[in-house]
Amino acid sequence: MSQMRLVIVGAGGRMGRALIKAVSEAPDLVLAGAIEPPGSENLGRDAGELAGLPGLGVEVTDDALPVFARAEGVIDFTVPAASVAFAALAAQARIVHVIGTTGCSPEDDAKIEAAARHAAIVKSGNMSLGVNLLAALVQRTARTLNEDFDIEIVEMHHNRKIDAPSGTALLLGNAAAEGRGIELGTQGVFARHGHTGARRAGDIGFATLRGGTVVGEHNVIFAGPGERIELGHKAEDRMIFARGALTAARWARGRKPGLYSMRDVLDLTDF
Repeated sequence: MSQMRLVIVGAGGRMGRALIKAVSEAPDLVLAGAIEPPGSENLGRDAGELAGLPGLGVEVTDDALPVFARAEGVIDFTVPAASVAFAALAAQARIVHVIGTTGCSPEDDAKIEAAARHAAIVKSGNMSLGVNLLAALVQRTARTLNEDFDIEIVEMHHNRKIDAPSGTALLLGNAAAEGRGIELGTQGVFARHGHTGARRAGDIGFATLRGGTVVGEHNVIFAGPGERIELGHKAEDRMIFARGALTAARWARGRKPGLYSMRDVLDLTDF
């Protein structure tokens, strides 16, 4: 099979640069384009130089559609509004769209789901292979243990992260809720302050920490009578997210249109 031609959007961001590097190192992939928003100081630069590599002969542009038309897939770690717009363009071009953007609203998700009628979209709150295995373990553990075991999720990220809880924490929370057969929207507790009263049975609590340069740490605690189970993951390098996204793009190549997750990619749906 020929090399898969991929476009990186948000090319100037930390994840964008990591993705350019990851694509350049993969023999079965080739960088077909690099997109930045209008007005970006990176427009016109060589994408390889942007990522600290020798020139790749790919100029950063803000005109996405003609670039998408020459590609087979796009990798997207941007912001919700941009991801929604890119989903529509990817659907128009009928190419794979891998979305690692977090913080999407229900309205954003609905628009992305509509675009998935015309393109294969893989969307996940975390593209790490380890985190998605962790989510499957969390779901299984939540299904096995009853409400005598309280579920709490603790996450920490660098001081520049703009959304909370993290998309990964929500991914894990939804996995726990699915395991328990409940809705995170009604059982999730995202803040505690003052006299909150006793913990309500069945709730899934979240604690958010921000500081320094932490790439990402997540722990899911099942606290029962006299014992505690902790499942966790520590990200040490953003390249794990880039490599996971590329795995998703390879998997989605040739798939029929639809909205997929990393659990589909890793065949964890029946775990």
